[in-house]
Amino acid sequence: MPDTAQELTALRMAVDAAERVRGTTSPNPPVGAVILDADGAIAGIGATSPVGGPHAEVLALRAAGPRARGGTAVVTLEPCNHVGRTGPCALALLEAGIARVVYAVGDPNPSAAGGAETLRTAGVDVVAGVGADLVERGPLRAWLHRQRAGRAHVTWKFAASLDGRSAAADGTSQWITGPEARARVHAERAKLDAIVVGTGTVLADDPWLTARRPDGTLAARQPLRVVVGEREIPASARILDDAAETLVLRTRDPHEVVAALADRPDVLLEGGPRLAGAFLAAGLIDRVQAFLSPVLLGAGAAAVEDAGVGTIADALRFERESVDTVGPDLLLNLVPVRS
Repeated sequence: MPDTAQELTALRMAVDAAERVRGTTSPNPPVGAVILDADGAIAGIGATSPVGGPHAEVLALRAAGPRARGGTAVVTLEPCNHVGRTGPCALALLEAGIARVVYAVGDPNPSAAGGAETLRTAGVDVVAGVGADLVERGPLRAWLHRQRAGRAHVTWKFAASLDGRSAAADGTSQWITGPEARARVHAERAKLDAIVVGTGTVLADDPWLTARRPDGTLAARQPLRVVVGEREIPASARILDDAAETLVLRTRDPHEVVAALADRPDVLLEGGPRLAGAFLAAGLIDRVQAFLSPVLLGAGAAAVEDAGVGTIADALRFERESVDTVGPDLLLNLVPVRS
């Protein structure tokens, strides 16, 4: 049987597999699975197919073939226990002769949960919680948040100078960050369900809000483009073209925006400072992705305005998940400090 180190390595491989399909599996979660044979060697890897296709465990079992018998399944999410468009993964694991199942996070969906108990009852050795933090901060983040909180997971992404400016005094903002950061943003866009901006950003910058490859061509998958606000935007605005679907919401209420995106769990808020402030004041920011460029502007638009903070005691505080170097820039991933 594999040891704990082998299983944790396999779990990381399962997370990587899940990340590669993130954005393509909705409404199903992006799950990754790795099958280790009885000697602990990698026998098969799988990740959730688009809706209607096989789940991660089934694909990993197919790749493993007869080597799965007596082996271990390492999965990012508890194997499902229900019959939907496909059969239960718990049963597929039993039929393949898997002796041990290791998974990171229990399934919070009552209709799908229970796979672990089914496996234990059948005599399979089941271990829960391996690499849970890695999975919850990884490809399953938005899906798990929606299951638990009942609404979309909202990330606020912004780029700013060292002195917190999102644009110079004359309004210019392209480009505060370097090409590496912009490439990373486009790669992330292709995995999102929706990108939200305000009418002010559309009128000022005429953004396209598409996901593009390094050569400038459109990525195969595009998020829903969402424009929020009461001001009219011109019919010639790039965000209204046919490169991707666009939703215009005539509201300034962040709660109404989130409600309108109930079927899209992974939402990115891109602009501008007033809209960001409104979402922050409403308590609807679940993560901040701050790209900080090593430049000083001295004046110009702030990255956020009017977030409902009047005194230092009311400051909105965040804790660091990670800090990455992206070309010349820094990327801070932050989550709110919950009281």
